[in-house]
Amino acid sequence: MTLLDNWREVAAKAWSFRLIILSAVLSGLEVALPILREVVEPLRIVPPGAFAMLAFLTTAAAGIARIVAQPAAKL
Repeated sequence: MTLLDNWREVAAKAWSFRLIILSAVLSGLEVALPILREVVEPLRIVPPGAFAMLAFLTTAAAGIARIVAQPAAKL
């Protein structure tokens, strides 16, 4: 496996890459919620599984973005 010659440009402009990063952040928040339960639960602002569902949706969107042409980014 080798990196693309313009991998920095791809990482900066590709929507699939951005969505994968967002999915990773959401997955991390889902893991952190049980640790922060005493702070988050009394506020009742995050329903159970919300970050997991959002992570799933962003991962699916990243898959779609990966195969859709992105002419503005010129990748």
